[in-house]
Amino acid sequence: MVDATSIRVATDDDPQPSLHLRGTAFPGFTDAHVHLGLIDAPALRRGGITAVHDLGWDPDVASGWIERPDFPAVRFAGAFLTAEGGYPSDREWAPERAVVQLASADEARDAVDAQLHSGASLIKVALNANAGPVLDDVTLRTIVGHSHVRGVEVVAHVEGAGQAARAFEAGVDRLAHAPWSERLPDELLAAMAGPKARTLSGMQVWVSTLDIHGRGELTEDFVTARDNLRRFHAFGGTVVYGTDLGNGPLPVGVNERELRALISAGISETGVLRSMTPPHFAGAISFVAGSPSEDISAWLAEATAFTASDLLSSDFDSAVAGVAT
Repeated sequence: MVDATSIRVATDDDPQPSLHLRGTAFPGFTDAHVHLGLIDAPALRRGGITAVHDLGWDPDVASGWIERPDFPAVRFAGAFLTAEGGYPSDREWAPERAVVQLASADEARDAVDAQLHSGASLIKVALNANAGPVLDDVTLRTIVGHSHVRGVEVVAHVEGAGQAARAFEAGVDRLAHAPWSERLPDELLAAMAGPKARTLSGMQVWVSTLDIHGRGELTEDFVTARDNLRRFHAFGGTVVYGTDLGNGPLPVGVNERELRALISAGISETGVLRSMTPPHFAGAISFVAGSPSEDISAWLAEATAFTASDLLSSDFDSAVAGVAT
């Protein structure tokens, strides 16, 4: 165990810290699309992830994740807001309270307020026309408008012809996935990538989640999603790293295949790092031992994460064995 008296912060008068880690420290990596209820959440920090956005679960359960010291920092959306009989109300993986089915726009404001009352800082809507009914335009716009009045962003799962365009026109702030069920026209992508007054930030953001389509295999859905993301990014659109962790067998931590997919979509290595490190600091760092490799994706996939308090943990010595002096 590292002795507490031997740890000091480097200053101008005392530039040498007592503990030196051989590697590279980054502002904490964030996965902007996970489902913590379906994974071993404490393993995320061991895998280099310091913060997550949980995009759909029982809000009473999710509210208990925020203060857990063994979890990464958590923002959560609470329940999926969907149409009656809409996705994911028929999915076995979704707890009953993880889905709110809305019969009309009149119920939309109450549904938003209920998620925020539980501690949610995002609102999630499901627009999956391939799996059942979807919210009508009035209800969708009511959800977005009321969420914006309350100062929170709306994230949408869009699937099926026309759903990405509907989300954009309604002012949805984020797409939970790069759209894969249709090839979007350049005109729409250019509009999505440009300033958009209806969103809170003035622009739409896409969460990548490319690796869910084939998990390393070159599937039709992967090709479509990557092409849409490539053109969206080329028009100036903002892409953030996210994996949809919990959706099948994905690495619990930094996903090497997701990073490779982003680079293959034309995003630079610097851009990929930027997509993983939003401007807020979660109080932890992501650390990769050794010198940066030419294979940046494989190197980053070796990341681990820790906080200042971890330095005093009895487990810290083993966590940094071989990289500390």
